[in-house]
This record gives sequence, C-alpha cells and structure tokens, in this order.
Amino acid sequence: MTGADDLELPRSSEQHPATGLLHRLRPTAAWLIRRRWPVRVLGAEHVPAEGGVILAANHVGVIDGPLLAIFAPRPVHALTKQEMFAGRLGGFLHAAGQIPLDRYAADPAAIRTCLRVVRDGGVAGIFPEGTRGDGLLGRFHHGAAYLALVTGAPVVPVTMIGTRPSGAGSNALPAREGGIDVVFGAAWRTAQQPWPRTREHVRETSVLLRLHMLSELDGALARTRRSLPGPLPAGQSEDDPDTGLVPPSQKL
Repeated sequence: MTGADDLELPRSSEQHPATGLLHRLRPTAAWLIRRRWPVRVLGAEHVPAEGGVILAANHVGVIDGPLLAIFAPRPVHALTKQEMFAGRLGGFLHAAGQIPLDRYAADPAAIRTCLRVVRDGGVAGIFPEGTRGDGLLGRFHHGAAYLALVTGAPVVPVTMIGTRPSGAGSNALPAREGGIDVVFGAAWRTAQQPWPRTREHVRETSVLLRLHMLSELDGALARTRRSLPGPLPAGQSEDDPDTGLVPPSQKL
C-alpha cells in the first residue's frame, strides 16, 4: 500500500524485501564465521532498537556486506552491486533480502526498495564509498544522505576493521588468526526534507554526513588501537562512477 507520506515524498517500492531467510540464518551464520575469525561487535547500543534506520559503512573487504547483515544488532537489507546477483548466489541474496544496485546508472528501483525498508521500520545498509578500497571515505556517494533527507531516519556509521589484510587484493580474506571489529558509531540525523530537494542540498548533506562518519571512524580506530589495511594494490581498484564527493587531491 502507498501511504500519504509517499504522495508527498518519493514513492517507495510496493513490496518489502524478503525477511524470513535473513532472520533465520543470522545466528547460525554468526556461529560459523566466528569459528574462523574472532569477531567483536562494538557500539551496538548506537543502533535504535526499533524504527527505520540507515547503516552507512566503510568498505575495505569482500566480507563487509555479509558481516554487516549478520552482526548488526538488527537484520539489514543492504544495497549490493547487481553483479553479485548472478546464478545461485543471486537467488540466495534475493531470498536473504539484499537489494541489487546498478552502480553505473541511476537506479530508482533500488532507492524505492530502500525507502520501503526504512518506512516499514527496517534497517537499510549502504556502503557510501561504492566499492572496496582503503576504507577512508575518500569517495562518498550521496545515497545515504538522500535516504536520510527523504525519511528523516537516523544514519548510524559503521567502521569495518580487519576485513582485509594490509596490502592485499580486493578479494582477499583476513588471516584465520586475524580479529575483525565491527564498530557502530553515534547516530547522525538531518531533518526530513519534502520537495524540493536540490542537488546542492543533497551534496551539502553528504558533506555533513561524511564529516560525521570520518570522526566516528577515527574514534573506532582509536578505540580498537588498530588501523585500516591501506590502498588496494595497483590495478585492483574497480571502476566507479564519479557521482559523489571526491577530494580534490584524488581527482585526475
């Protein structure tokens, strides 16, 4: 059903992503992952126990998405690159409630699905960097800020630490003895904004959200006394459209 709020603000998808498999698998998946790697979850109290929430995480390793979905205090419907939805894995991801995203073109279907999740009181997960890298938020897409503007939901920063060995390639897994920290930071809010939302307004909101996430990232590294793995090896970075914030030093 489409409510009155949807008529005043961007429309949501008609259907909420699947939830059954996501809820059922989390305890078993967490147990299996912890048999291979020690995983600590810090700051879980920052995630509201109910109501729509947006989790915005840095992205350094191939297992960041599964870790976010499994170890967040609440089940997460995460935006996941559509290339992952091929074959049997795609069927599993759909059944687990993950949301396919076309990173190279406007994807209103993915945005509407995220809006449905948040408006239904669920948790949407986003990696603003768009692809794996050093995890320092050098590139920052506008999706999380846009969802926050449209819904008024809190954005909780998440810092992934230890999900890729230092200097290793984008598909590398952590060493078995390496510990993984998933750190949830203080929530950030912006006022819900009906029409019109200009590109400049979205960009300004992205700047503020990125500054907050950088502050929480620094706090997570200090709290854990750890560091991020550094940049990917030469030639390992995926092409990524310049649709977000890119510091001047990184522009060609």
